[in-house]
Amino acid sequence: MAIRVAVVEDDVKLLELTVSILQFYPDIECVGAYESAEAFSETFLSLRPDVVLMDIGLPQEDGIECVRKWKPKLRETHFVMLTSLSDPQKTFDALQAGATGYVLKPPMPEQIAAAIRDVWAGGSPMSASIARFVVESFQHTETELPALERLTKTEREVLHDLEAGFSYKEIAARRFVDITTVQSHIRHIYEKLEVHSRTEAVNKAFGRKKS
Repeated sequence: MAIRVAVVEDDVKLLELTVSILQFYPDIECVGAYESAEAFSETFLSLRPDVVLMDIGLPQEDGIECVRKWKPKLRETHFVMLTSLSDPQKTFDALQAGATGYVLKPPMPEQIAAAIRDVWAGGSPMSASIARFVVESFQHTETELPALERLTKTEREVLHDLEAGFSYKEIAARRFVDITTVQSHIRHIYEKLEVHSRTEAVNKAFGRKKS
């Protein structure tokens, strides 16, 4: 039986290229192609793919948030992150969210097929540079990192908005997202900083009292 794969990528040309590549492998079947996390989410539970190739830098909800939302609801599905970002923090965010593998773009056709087969066989495919980041990062615990370094770029931006006194609704308007996305970012900020309020988050991240 072929491995059922869905692809989520906002670059239309890269999405089409990836789908075309998958068609060359008889043991892999592309069952869905999506340009956003929102479009993917509409069919995920009914589609139930074996493997999802998930871009990180998606518009609105990013790939990490999408994995964090859906992995607990369908644990038999494996997520392999596709990204051009060699950011160790994003690596950990993706893995902690539930991703099983991580491959840098643009991967070669053989790399895509190998990653899909590897994760389906129980492995955790990673690009060499990403694996190096992971190994080096084991030398430091997350609690040793400065507070702001524990947050993603978007989370830091939202935290700056909180420091400036913007409401959740105002932050959503500034970021062109809905309020539930802002609430999700803030929840993750609180979890990573181990705080329970806006004031505590600002104090811990910036080392000063909110004016």
